[in-house]
Amino acid sequence: MSAGPRPCVEAYAERRARLATKLRAESAGLLLFGGELQTRANDTEFRFRPDSDFHYLTGLEEPGAVMLLRPGRDDGASPPRLTLFVRPHDRDAEIWSGRRVGPEGARERYGATEAYALDELDERLPGLLDGCETVYLPVGRWPQLDATLARAVTSLRRRNREGTTPPLRYGEAADLIGEDRIIKDAAGLDSLRRAIDISAAGHLAAMRQGRPGVWEYQLEALLEYEFRRRGSSGPGYGSIVGSGDNATILHYVDNRDQLRAGEVILIDAGAEWDYFSGDITRSWPVSGRFTPEQRAVYEVVLAANLAGIERAVVGGNIELIHEACLEVLCEGIAQLGLIDASAEEIRAKDLYKRFYMHRTSHWLGVDVHDAGRYTIGGTPRPFTPGQVLTVEPGLYIAADTEDVPEGFRGLGIRIEDDVLIRPEGPEVLTAAVPKAIGALEEIIGTERG
Repeated sequence: MSAGPRPCVEAYAERRARLATKLRAESAGLLLFGGELQTRANDTEFRFRPDSDFHYLTGLEEPGAVMLLRPGRDDGASPPRLTLFVRPHDRDAEIWSGRRVGPEGARERYGATEAYALDELDERLPGLLDGCETVYLPVGRWPQLDATLARAVTSLRRRNREGTTPPLRYGEAADLIGEDRIIKDAAGLDSLRRAIDISAAGHLAAMRQGRPGVWEYQLEALLEYEFRRRGSSGPGYGSIVGSGDNATILHYVDNRDQLRAGEVILIDAGAEWDYFSGDITRSWPVSGRFTPEQRAVYEVVLAANLAGIERAVVGGNIELIHEACLEVLCEGIAQLGLIDASAEEIRAKDLYKRFYMHRTSHWLGVDVHDAGRYTIGGTPRPFTPGQVLTVEPGLYIAADTEDVPEGFRGLGIRIEDDVLIRPEGPEVLTAAVPKAIGALEEIIGTERG
């Protein structure tokens, strides 16, 4: 269960109502699976995390649950019909594994129009799908859901002479729900702000405690302690705590090395709140002050980060942010002498990819790489108010890069902020975590050996 208060049941109902409007136009239904326990080792499981789309529409956090959403009457006057199938109450099972919501709780606590025990799914689903022309589902993601739907459709086809009408087509649920998730509603934005605030607290704690001799895993533990003690269900993704050359590995999650004087550490970590995830990256000197070479690279990445944020405006797009960051990074690569070429040549020939291998932005929300299309009709999607994205340029110079000055080797720097698109201009939701050099060095301190 996610800790702390959740949005009220009305927030989930409002999301279902928005989707029902689209479903009504297609005489469609939406079928989702809440996810299942995943084996950790032998007979133990990882802590359960519900499927993002399922939880976004129900708030339910139990494994095994299935939901079907169908619109109300064609006049739109009635609310959508939510049917939930959940684990039945079982005293012995609940003694071992915790309380279950049961069908009654699904109706009373989660707003289901009707709710049944999971073992009734095969019996009831055909009738619930009768007359539904299109069924949206996460095609191929949950084989057991695909199989259940196939059995229901087969049953309806066999009884077509009796007047039943089976679905004619399937649709991808991610396309349908992603278009709703990409614009944050009030409850979603509140949850995301809370997740980011908790993430920021973890980063600040790490900055204060990180020093030569500390281990990466100790900072990881400190980050996630701060997340949990503030009510988060935990990290939204594997925390990256990479010092020295480890910071040049984009998704470094081993977190096993010891921090050394003179190195820079890169931390990319974010907490969840109501399963919305923060996503912050900061890079800072373990000893408290950057060396001249580290400072020079950092200033380039910071300038790119600021240039990208400036483009996070209504009518802009992710491609424009990427281009703005690339312009600054390529100029910096040339001026630093990392590549013996002009900024124009570095950009035109993609030479920068030696030191900057990834894109600059992604949507942020329920998932750290959130749902929603990036292009529409083959062109970058224009920004509209309510979208949240990251801006995260970086430069990564591995220790074995022999054709650059030694002071640059083994240096990875990324600066990542979470940005809300607003009519009045971008709001940097991660502003509580310093990134200006003076502010960084002040919070870190300079007496670290």
